[in-house]
Amino acid sequence: MGEVFDPTAADGSQVLSTYDSLWIQSFGGCDGVLGDGSCQTEQRRSANGFLPSQMAPKENPFYLDLPFDDVHDQTALSMRQKVIPWAGEPAYATPAGDPTASLMKNRWVRIRANGQTCYGQIEDAGPGSYHDASYVFGSNDQRPENRKFNGAGMDVSPALNGCLHFTDVNGETDTVDWQFLAASDVPAGPWTAIVTTSGTR
Repeated sequence: MGEVFDPTAADGSQVLSTYDSLWIQSFGGCDGVLGDGSCQTEQRRSANGFLPSQMAPKENPFYLDLPFDDVHDQTALSMRQKVIPWAGEPAYATPAGDPTASLMKNRWVRIRANGQTCYGQIEDAGPGSYHDASYVFGSNDQRPENRKFNGAGMDVSPALNGCLHFTDVNGETDTVDWQFLAASDVPAGPWTAIVTTSGTR
């Protein structure tokens, strides 16, 4: 949140997300360290719950993106009722009929890497692709269609980066396995200290 990965790219600024045009304000500021007028990522530690050292988040610092933007990408929007497994659940009936409301935002994901299991909420879409239904919802271990950033299939927040024991806060070589979870199946942990509930805006 707040990091400018590539200011010349249309999606290179992390001050907003596809689901929240005011994401940096909603989150509470830079999810990292301010230096030279920009937000820089920082290594996170379990001792303080993987929180940033210079601010107190207003939303869940355990966030991620997946390459399926069901609001602004017309291809994803047109297929979401067919491919999103929970689209038919009663809790999603109202958002399903509203093209400005996401069925992805705030959904929980379990991520495993390096012997660690951590949990996060979807708060953005990408990287590099925005309607990769085969990767996001497929059942045959489909690889991401994205070819940028070493073929990444998701981005994770600094808190998830630390929780998963990644060695580089800005790395492109870490691998994970992951799955969607209902909120009721998410165990208590640092990822439930602050839960994001805001809708698309």
